Amino acid sequence: MGWKSDVRRFLMEDLGWGDVTTRAVVPPRRAHAAITAKQRCVVAGLREAAEAFHILGAHPEPFVEEGARVAPRTVVLRITGEAWALLAAERTALNLLMRMSGIATATAAFQARARKVNPTVRVAATRKTAPGLREFDKRAVEIGGGWRHRKGLFDAILIKDNHLRVTALAEALKKAKRTGLSVEVEVETVEQAREAAAFHPDMVLLDNMTPEVARRAYRAVKEASPATVVEVSGGITAATIAKYARSADLISVGALTHSVKAVDFSMDLAPD
Repeated sequence: MGWKSDVRRFLMEDLGWGDVTTRAVVPPRRAHAAITAKQRCVVAGLREAAEAFHILGAHPEPFVEEGARVAPRTVVLRITGEAWALLAAERTALNLLMRMSGIATATAAFQARARKVNPTVRVAATRKTAPGLREFDKRAVEIGGGWRHRKGLFDAILIKDNHLRVTALAEALKKAKRTGLSVEVEVETVEQAREAAAFHPDMVLLDNMTPEVARRAYRAVKEASPATVVEVSGGITAATIAKYARSADLISVGALTHSVKAVDFSMDLAPD
């Protein structure tokens, strides 16, 4: 199943056996509509919003590109078609556009704060996404200038604290490297960071460290394995991200997706 199938499923969840309000009060006629940003934002989700209308036979026309930074009252999408189709797809389209633009806008803001300190650092998504929406959430992070990171449990190895409660770090890294997959290990102390770096993993994740401890752990990793990417994560906010930026190649922020604040969009419809 691809993203188009997901959009269809979201639409059918809302539509059910039919839009009873529109069926009862709206006569058959053609109409046009405009979706407008009501606040400054980075636009994401236009592709998905357009698909919701397209499924019902309407004709969407984007007025900006994905990733555009727009001002309030900017029209981002126009749609023409049967009035019932525009009304039936409205909420699904807006929900996707609002959530994805919220994620993209937050990502761009985090990225800007971090890069004022370290021009090469990247902000990344985590797996803390809404179930069923991971592809949409991670795409929105990418549109906002961030990195998707791994898709799930299947495409890269990430040895976390709970893994290390049942196996030793050294043994876990030896076994992981035999798989041929990208290997990352989460550490909580400078000593763990130094031990992990000795095995030259692709990435070391500094988890829930203070900025000062993260600086020491970053140096320990780079001294032992300069090519290893250092990721920092754990409760990082817009207010604290700059404090970590010099001690990271990558900063992952769960709040981008688990605590997203939707951007406000509205749709206004008129008869042709």
